[in-house]
Amino acid sequence: MPLENSPSSYGTVARTIHWLIAGLIVVQFVLAPIPEDLPPGIHVVPPFGLDTAGVLARHKSFGMTVLLLMIVRLFWRRRSPPPALPATMRPLQRRLARISHIAFYVILFAMPLSGWMTVQAKGSSASWFGLWTWPNFIGKSDAAFQGLSFTHEILGRVLFFLALLHIAAALKHHFWNRDGVLVRMLPFGRSRASLPRSDA
Repeated sequence: MPLENSPSSYGTVARTIHWLIAGLIVVQFVLAPIPEDLPPGIHVVPPFGLDTAGVLARHKSFGMTVLLLMIVRLFWRRRSPPPALPATMRPLQRRLARISHIAFYVILFAMPLSGWMTVQAKGSSASWFGLWTWPNFIGKSDAAFQGLSFTHEILGRVLFFLALLHIAAALKHHFWNRDGVLVRMLPFGRSRASLPRSDA
């Protein structure tokens, strides 16, 4: 499989980044509620062997990893444009698809950034798997912490809703439209259609 995207399919780099981010998002949704859901007096999470501070540290590290991958993804998209949408899609469907992809990009940047700022407003800092600590740009502020943590939570809910729509749309393309849209992003899939390269 070629590294760069082709007119009909995504290349290895785009697919790898896509599935890494998707996997990390799933992990984040699993980790995020754990510290709040633990019974009183319980501070160790059995499946992970981590205390609540360790779970939060992993959550921060994975979140910053998503931010780094999104930066790489944005640059790679500029270097290797994605395949075009199928010609059979109606104009409204194309417009909705474009809006949803833009929304994904915005939220996948905003989520880790808001989480990073929330940590700073709490008077703490975020490290990356203990290898280095990200710089703080804002000081401790209870008001900022409340606002940022609320924003982070809302963005998470919107991301969850968008992900469900994304999965539903991908399944519709595969089983109803049969246009190869899902296959061209699967790790080992090959598109059957020959589509013109997108200008997006």
